Amino acid sequence: MNIRGRNKVKPEFSMASMTDIVFLLLIFFMLASTLVTTNAIDIILPKASGKTENKKSVSVSIKKDLTYYIDQKRVGESVLENELVTLLSNESKPTIVLRAEKSVPVDNVVKVMDIANRNKFKVILAVRPN
Repeated sequence: MNIRGRNKVKPEFSMASMTDIVFLLLIFFMLASTLVTTNAIDIILPKASGKTENKKSVSVSIKKDLTYYIDQKRVGESVLENELVTLLSNESKPTIVLRAEKSVPVDNVVKVMDIANRNKFKVILAVRPN
């Protein structure tokens, strides 16, 4: 008489299901990491063929000799923020149109964008039409 059971427990462990889970987690985290955005300055770039429709905006121009102009009035770099805050303090949607020459270093353009970001001004980067 054979009393032993037919079903024997095997001490082996199958790693196939574990690798499937790890692979699915890897795909999930790769997709989720691409959806994370960094804290960046919002800039609206107008189309080159279109025109801006802002009724009231202040123009900031930077020439290649690194001189700053607010609506054709020359201002120093140190008083640029104070002038912009004064001019745009009573606007409901304050907007700056940023015009920088092609050879101006990016650092100087970013300074104006940083001023706009700190004071919650909208920035439009002016481009040359095609």
